[in-house]
Amino acid sequence: MNIVKQAKNLGFIASGLSPSEKPPFFDAFCKWIDAENFGQMAWLQKHRSLREDPGKLLRECRAIISLAYPYSSAKPCTPDGYTMARYSAPKNNDYHIRLRKKAERLATEIKASYPGAKTRVCVDSAPILERSFAHRSGMGFLGKNNMFIVPGHGSYLFLAEILTTAELPPFLDRTTTEDLCRDCTRCVDACPTGALESPRHLNASKCLSYLTIEYGGDLDQETGKRMGRCFLGCDMCQEVCPFNGLKKTDEISLPGITEFLKMEEREFKTLFGQTALARPGLGRIQRNIKAILH
Repeated sequence: MNIVKQAKNLGFIASGLSPSEKPPFFDAFCKWIDAENFGQMAWLQKHRSLREDPGKLLRECRAIISLAYPYSSAKPCTPDGYTMARYSAPKNNDYHIRLRKKAERLATEIKASYPGAKTRVCVDSAPILERSFAHRSGMGFLGKNNMFIVPGHGSYLFLAEILTTAELPPFLDRTTTEDLCRDCTRCVDACPTGALESPRHLNASKCLSYLTIEYGGDLDQETGKRMGRCFLGCDMCQEVCPFNGLKKTDEISLPGITEFLKMEEREFKTLFGQTALARPGLGRIQRNIKAILH
């Protein structure tokens, strides 16, 4: 089977293959964890051995297929001009659901082509260093903002993986792991809170994406000011990246912020219960809006 062709037919913009070995950047990840730069995301400390050895996620795993799937460069916007990060795609089902279905279709075709082979699909939830394997596969490189960049597309993308016991022939859709950031530091310079303390070193506890989605406490006025008009997530380090280019900037796909503040849980679940907005939930979204307005 032609995995590259099959992946593109499913909408993936790039694909690559890695051996099932200790991933690149694993030691750097461990140092980052040991420095406790993860804020309240304590789950990142767990399953270190699984992150080191994909064979513990799928017994007899031989290879990891990395897949990159694009999301829109248009920023979700309210009629009154407030925004969310692009990944949220509030008109679509949560990306975990969408990507898993697509990757499972490819996994099914692999098992049909390699009788007896086993597969496991991972979409941003299993303990696997997905950007490390995507880098090793040759699809692209890790930018100074820690985002995975596919040359010719940029970083507005999701990653998924298929672990498999099949003995796949080598293949490569893209052909670079070179650091094309070179001496550019636009992302580091633009970070609203200084969370990018240096190239590729993120202090998550300062990051607006973390603070508006994962953080469970109150947001102070200073954080609200730094959020600007974006009340969920932050794309600043991607917006300034030359690899993302100048693309369409917004799309009205959200209720107004007054409607969000008046919204009750039942209505929120009806509108957004299957979307990426379910992760932070209505309570945090309302908290974020109040931080901006005060």
